[in-house]
Amino acid sequence: MANRLTQIATRTGDDGTTGLGDNRRVSKNSLRVHAMGEVDELNSHIGVLLCEDMPEGLRRVLIEVQHQLFNLGGELSIPGFELLKAASVVALDDALNEHNASLPKLQEFILPAGSRAASLAHVCRTVARRAERAVVALGAEEALNDTPRQYLNRLSDLMFVLARVLNRMHGGDDVYWKSERLNSQQA
Repeated sequence: MANRLTQIATRTGDDGTTGLGDNRRVSKNSLRVHAMGEVDELNSHIGVLLCEDMPEGLRRVLIEVQHQLFNLGGELSIPGFELLKAASVVALDDALNEHNASLPKLQEFILPAGSRAASLAHVCRTVARRAERAVVALGAEEALNDTPRQYLNRLSDLMFVLARVLNRMHGGDDVYWKSERLNSQQA
């Protein structure tokens, strides 16, 4: 792996390029750099979500997610390298099963709303989907491991479930979409 950062303002990116972990320089507009940026943004949003009150079990899951997203960013920064392991996807599946088990079945679409913490989880969900699309786009151009794409897909599902859990944390509920079609059928 590349050397750790010792200086932040290197001015080497002033020409519109950035260094990858293998010491190659690429355009800041490359698909790889876009994917790295989306993962970094997602990790930052999860950091904001962690400022909210939540059960310790959820907090532990999200802290582990942050570490795995850092691994994912590292993997994206070094073409051909693997840092994110398949076990990380299994861990998300386990968290999904655990937290979804306590939730009522969905009868209708829900809005990304409710408590502040739930709304932040929905933001994380949508940024995870965007990061996933960026990784898919990169994978269409360059060889990538499957785990990063699978991890982001599963993480967006987990963020949806955690939003529902966080809405119920203080006695709230999902915010249901009021479908014109369903409203007319019920009238």
